[in-house]
Amino acid sequence: MTMHIETELSDEIARYMDLAVSQAKLTAANMANIDTPGYKAVGMDFDAEMREAIRDVDQGRAAQPVHVETVAGLIARPDGNNVSMDREGLNLAEAQLRFKTGAALLRVQYQEVMDAIHADK
Repeated sequence: MTMHIETELSDEIARYMDLAVSQAKLTAANMANIDTPGYKAVGMDFDAEMREAIRDVDQGRAAQPVHVETVAGLIARPDGNNVSMDREGLNLAEAQLRFKTGAALLRVQYQEVMDAIHADK
């Protein structure tokens, strides 16, 4: 028998982690296309996506797809590609940090729930 412990906060943290994974996937796609002529880097507005995810949790809605857009303002090389490995490296580090933060927050959240369950013993 598996026990599922979910709270609104744990759902919000899970969405936060899902968004961090989405950010890492977009970054990986950009890195994979560094040598593709004409490729334009894509990304997402993490803060806006997180606000939307919190609204979804509050209203009991399922997770929505991430809004992906071409990143504006980047300098393109002569072949039209605008991917910068420096920028993507920073984005990947940020996504990893967000995911690790989410995992740590979930551990604390679940420990609090487990402590409450075992408080009567």
